[in-house]
This record gives sequence, C-alpha cells and structure tokens, in this order.
Amino acid sequence: MTLRKPSAVLSLAVLVAAAAALSACAPQDPKSDTASGAQGTVGTAAGCAPGALATRTAGTLTIGTDKPAYDPWFTEDKPENGKGFESAVAYAVAEKLGYPKGKVDWVVAPFGKATAPGAKDFDFDVNQVSISAERKQAVDFSSGYYDVRQAVIALKNSKAAAAKSIADLKDAKLGAQVGTTSLDTITGTIKPTGRPAVFDSNDLAKAALRNGQIEALVVDLPTAFYITGAEVPEAQVVGQFETASQGEQFGLVLDKGSKLTGCVSQAVDALRSDGTLAKLEKQWLSDAVSAPVLR
Repeated sequence: MTLRKPSAVLSLAVLVAAAAALSACAPQDPKSDTASGAQGTVGTAAGCAPGALATRTAGTLTIGTDKPAYDPWFTEDKPENGKGFESAVAYAVAEKLGYPKGKVDWVVAPFGKATAPGAKDFDFDVNQVSISAERKQAVDFSSGYYDVRQAVIALKNSKAAAAKSIADLKDAKLGAQVGTTSLDTITGTIKPTGRPAVFDSNDLAKAALRNGQIEALVVDLPTAFYITGAEVPEAQVVGQFETASQGEQFGLVLDKGSKLTGCVSQAVDALRSDGTLAKLEKQWLSDAVSAPVLR
C-alpha cells in the first residue's frame, strides 16, 4: 500500500481547527467584562445569568452564617425565615441573582472559619463581617451592604458607663469577640492600659458583661442597642466611635477567587441604588438610632 501526503486543502483545514481550539481556550479580553464589586472577580452579562450561576449546587444558592444567629441581624436564630436585617439582605441578593427563597439553602459557618483561608461550603456568607485589607488576603468580599460604627456598652453601675471620651475608657476592663473589628477598636482606638478579654462568641462576651467579669463590651452599634434593650438591661450604650475615613462596611464573604464575586457585588450595588438596602435597614435596624460620639 502506498502512503500519500495529505493534500494542501486538508493541511489548511487542520491548521484552522487547531487555531479555533486555541482561541476557545484563551482567556477573555478583560475589557469585555463589566467591572463591579469590591474586588477580585469581574462578572459578565452571561456569567451572571439569573439562576444559572456557577454555584456549589446547580440551581441552588448556598448561604452561610454563624450559629447562634443574633438579633437584630436575624430573628429566632433562624436565618431561613427571612426576618432580621441580614437574612432579609441575603434573600434580596439571592432574588437579584435569580434564586427565589425556595432555591436558597443555609449552612452553619462559624465566624472565624468563614474568614479564614481555605475552601468554603457556601456560595457566600453573611455574618457582620467588616471588609478589610487583611481579610481580603484570604477571602473575597462583595460590595458593602451596611455602613457600620462600633459602640461601647457598659454595666450601668460601672465607672465605664460614665465615660464621655475615649480617654475615659483606658482603665476599664474591656472585652470583645475574637477576630472582630470590635476587638480591633479596643486595641487600635481605645488602647486600654490592661489587656482586653477576648471571647469566642458574643454570647460568651455578653455573659461576662452580665456577670461583671468585664465592665464594658465593644460591638457594632445595632447590636449594642439590641443587647442593652433585650438581653442585658443592666447595661447601657455608652457611645459610638467615629467612622474611619473610608468608612467601615459589612460585606458578603466569598471564597478567594470565587467566580461569583462580581455577580454578587452587582446584586448588592443594585439593591443600594434602588433603595432596598436603606428600606431594609429602616425596617430591621431602626432601634439603633443615635448615641454620643466618643472622641
């Protein structure tokens, strides 16, 4: 049998096919993407198709949060009921992404684990996590969905309750939850003379305050009003701290390099633009009104 050389036409066809394959594997031109979000992944119109995102489970959006899930961010320790500011925000974001309530699943994600490096078992996490440069090294964040200030609550019969300035708190026995910007506020803003008490959860911190193990507790402002109004009535809101120059914001947490970051940020941005975030804040956080500013 005689072997024949391929024809010029066939050779050309092979080259064209090869070029097409390489083109299909090449990265897209970033200029063709629509930039959105606080950082990282950029979403495209096709990539953010409603209800068809690259979620952990096809057709379902998995959302994480800590347990217990505290008021006023959640109610009855049931994130799935849609009540409380963060539960309502999570479902509003899900709706924007094309996932109605019946297509949303919740998983327990401890605060420390959610913000640590490593693969996540959620598509995004909502748990009063402040966006910071340090955390961005381990996880992705959406655009901010809530502008927050930190506050101090103290037992009414303590010296800290009468504080009018940051200096008045320096000798107080202070506490906060581990890994939070509340703890950062103690160490970086108040700079107390003694080492602050650090707790694994806000429940433990509240118990320590109630029992007099600490004089004052630093938490975000809405939580401060809820704790003093419903959980530790023997304490009061002493005051709040001025917002940093760029402002502290809570953001939804995603796995580092998540394909969903841009799409989730688009959803948050849309909810801020159409007034939904402001409406939900008024509905669920209206009790957290004003408090003296500590300087």
